[in-house]
Amino acid sequence: MTNWWLLVVAAAVAGPLGGVVALWLTRGTRRRKIEAAAKAKAHDHLAELARLAGGLAHEIKNPLSTINVNLRLLSEDLARRDDDEHRRWLRRLQTVRDESRRLKTILDDFLRYAGKHELSMRPADLRRIVGELVDFFAPQADDARVVLRSALPEGPVPCHLDENLFKQALLNLMINAVQAIDGDGELLVQVAAPDAQATVEVIDTGCGIPPDRLERVFDVYYSTKKGGTGLGLATTRRIIREHGGSIRLESEPGKGTRFVISLPLIEPPPDSEPA
Repeated sequence: MTNWWLLVVAAAVAGPLGGVVALWLTRGTRRRKIEAAAKAKAHDHLAELARLAGGLAHEIKNPLSTINVNLRLLSEDLARRDDDEHRRWLRRLQTVRDESRRLKTILDDFLRYAGKHELSMRPADLRRIVGELVDFFAPQADDARVVLRSALPEGPVPCHLDENLFKQALLNLMINAVQAIDGDGELLVQVAAPDAQATVEVIDTGCGIPPDRLERVFDVYYSTKKGGTGLGLATTRRIIREHGGSIRLESEPGKGTRFVISLPLIEPPPDSEPA
C-alpha cells in the first residue's frame, strides 16, 4: 500500500512525466509478480511429477523383484535337463533375466537420483573418508587391471559432510573411471586443501571424452557406456551441490579424464582473546 501512495505522490508532483514513470513502475512490479507466480507454479508441477515418477518406480520395482526370483527358479529347473532343447530354452531365458536385471538397475539408479536426500552433515576428515574408499575400491580396480593410487595430505582436511552420500558420489566417479580405462591403466585419487576449499581429484588414463560431449556428461540419462543408465554422474553432481560444493571435469580423447570436486573447508574458530 505504501508503494502505491508513493507512486500517486510522484505523479502529482512531477506532472505528466511522473505519471508515466509511475505507470512504468506499476507495470514492472505487476510483471515481476506474474513471472514469480508462474515460476512457483512450474516448480510445484515439477515436484508433483517427481513424486509421481518416484511412486511409479516403486510400484514397478516390487513386481519386478518377484519376476526376477521366478526367472531364477525357472532357470534352475531347466538346468537340470541336459539336452539341446532345454539348453536352448535356458539360453533364451538367460536373455530375459539379463534384461530384467538391467531394468532393476535403471530403477535403482532412478530412485537414488530422484529421491529426497536427507543429509546428515557432520564435521569429518575428508582425507580419512577418501582413504577408506580407496582401500574399499582397491580389489575392484585390481580385477579390472587398473593401478589405483592415492595422494593424501599429511594433516586432516575438515569439511561438513554426509559421509555415506559423499562416498556414493565419489564411488560413482571411480567406477566410471575404471570403466573408461577398459584394461591396463591408472587411476589416481588425490586430496588437497588450497585456500578456503578442499579438493578431491579423480584422474584416469582412460579413453577420454570428445569436446562435443563434455557439456552433456552430467545430463540425466546421457551415457556413452553400453548398458549405462546415465544417472551416475548426474547423481554425483546433485550430491556435491547439496554439500555446497561444485564439480568440474577436464578431458582429452586418448589421454584420460580429470574430475575435480571442490568443497568448503570448516573455518577454524577465531583465536580467543588473551586473559
